[in-house]
Amino acid sequence: MTLRSRAVATLCLIPLLTVASATAAPPAPPVSPDPAGRAETTPRVLAISVDALNPQAMTKLGRDALPHLWRLVDEGAATLNARSQYELTKTLPNHTSMLTGRRINAAKGGHGVTWNTDRPGTTVQKAAGHGVASVYTVVHADGGTTAFFGTKPKFSIFERSWDAGIDRIVLHDEQDLRVVKAVRADLLTQHRAFTFLHLGVADRTGHDHGFMSPAYLDAVRRVDALVGKLLAAIDNHDELGDLVIVLTADHGGVGPSHYQVNELGDMRVPFMAWGPGVEHGDLYAMNPSYENPGRTRPDLAGRQPVRNGDVANLVTDLLGLGPVPGSRFNATQQLRVLTD
Repeated sequence: MTLRSRAVATLCLIPLLTVASATAAPPAPPVSPDPAGRAETTPRVLAISVDALNPQAMTKLGRDALPHLWRLVDEGAATLNARSQYELTKTLPNHTSMLTGRRINAAKGGHGVTWNTDRPGTTVQKAAGHGVASVYTVVHADGGTTAFFGTKPKFSIFERSWDAGIDRIVLHDEQDLRVVKAVRADLLTQHRAFTFLHLGVADRTGHDHGFMSPAYLDAVRRVDALVGKLLAAIDNHDELGDLVIVLTADHGGVGPSHYQVNELGDMRVPFMAWGPGVEHGDLYAMNPSYENPGRTRPDLAGRQPVRNGDVANLVTDLLGLGPVPGSRFNATQQLRVLTD
């Protein structure tokens, strides 16, 4: 059952975008609007990606230090044992997977974004060598409005790739509080179908001082406080009472970096959904078609763990829309988070 049938809005913690730009390679595959049409009360989704959120930080700090992140776990559908992308545990490739539902390797149907720096003029379509659709593509084709808020300039690639699908993009380098204030104001004044928020302070601090260091753990506390500002807005404003949050991370981090794809602390990420209509419980218990990976690094064959790339089609499913064309992860929209 979708949130459209419940006339409920949705928020997702983790990233997503739309139609191929005129500067890109061939256009993305066409997307047909939902034949049922848009409901009178259009659902909304906010996806939040907490850059470099190692689930070990959540268990180490606990509920007293991180009340808002743990609220999402305790009141929502969640796991602290999801996985990043198989090929790379880097920021830009993983966020592109969140938005497209594709793997990274272009030769095997992926999006092709393998770099992790700001490269003006690049697009996802150029990286893949063909049109690539995204969450933004699907939402815009259905008539919904969208936004992207981030704290790293390299995310400008998404505006170039899906400029027709992102109605507002705000990028403030290393200014998480400013970005959260902008998101809060936008949520209260606009009725967008989909909004994506990236928070980068934990990643920046981990690179400067070490992941899981005292400074990094302090940064995770700051992230929790920022998430708390959004939860307070939901609690205190009736017009936001129908929002659902989905939150994940692009990668974790251990020691000086997060680039070791075989390192559990780098590849393990949280994944959670929270809000009206969302079931309370463990995502793996709720979804027997997925397999809890334990401490392993499953490849892309066989039963899959929950991955951050599942975000794209979880969002479209919650909005009552079909999957992102060309996507791989959650392509049949089988990841269940809603009560029956």
